[in-house]
Amino acid sequence: MKRLVSVDDWLSDAHAKPHPTYYQQYLLYADPHDRFSVVSFVWGPGQSTPVHDHLVWGVIGMLRGAEVVEHFDADARFQLNPRGEASVLTPGKVGFVSPTIGDIHRVRNAYDDRASISIHAYGGNIGKIDRHVYSPEVGTRKSFVSGYANA
Repeated sequence: MKRLVSVDDWLSDAHAKPHPTYYQQYLLYADPHDRFSVVSFVWGPGQSTPVHDHLVWGVIGMLRGAEVVEHFDADARFQLNPRGEASVLTPGKVGFVSPTIGDIHRVRNAYDDRASISIHAYGGNIGKIDRHVYSPEVGTRKSFVSGYANA
């Protein structure tokens, strides 16, 4: 992943287009047996995810711009506790998620005036996996399947 995001000359415009309201998840490749997938995440200015999990391993490489990542642990009642300080991914940097090292986070574009793009590889077809969104204010979680903006 580090090599992949060390050069920013390969991602097509079709997989790098921000949406004015929502971050976009574009499928770049999915293994035919759903063992892994590679996606681009395109963040418009100021866009962010809700707190969510993945339920599989993930490797995130920053291609353009920057992302702010907040990690959480959830207790049995889905109350969230911050895990460490927020971190910032900048171009060429790599981050990780998995159920064994920490899988719950919230991500936002570090910039309010431009798009940011990261490349993600997951240990499954992330657009098909039934995952969870957490509501930190009320201590609940809800299932969701993310899909893809281009599929």
